[in-house]
Amino acid sequence: MDVAVWIVSGVLAALYLVAGFTKLAKSKQELLAEPRMAWAGDFSSGQVKGIGAVEVAGAFGLVLPWLTGVAPILTPIAALGLALVQVGAAITHVRRGEGALVPINLLLCALAVFVAVARFGQL
Repeated sequence: MDVAVWIVSGVLAALYLVAGFTKLAKSKQELLAEPRMAWAGDFSSGQVKGIGAVEVAGAFGLVLPWLTGVAPILTPIAALGLALVQVGAAITHVRRGEGALVPINLLLCALAVFVAVARFGQL
């Protein structure tokens, strides 16, 4: 089971690092040029950067505390935080009439909840 949790944690961390750094590195206008990022038009530049920062922090939180043994409680908390990010993303997509994107949000949410439950159980 631990191997599965590490694999899921690693995949989620990689996805959130890429997504978060993209939001942090690109301007809102650059993000809006990408069709899958049209949602950014509903948020201020600061909010988009904040979402990116949360994703990057969550990615590190999924792996580093558990790996180092320093404050390992932060790993399941980070996973729950990322699950909440996906709930917010799903709500945003539904409001924008982008229901086809919601299954991706639900899958990422479920994977994050899996990591949270597994890691809370290992504390």
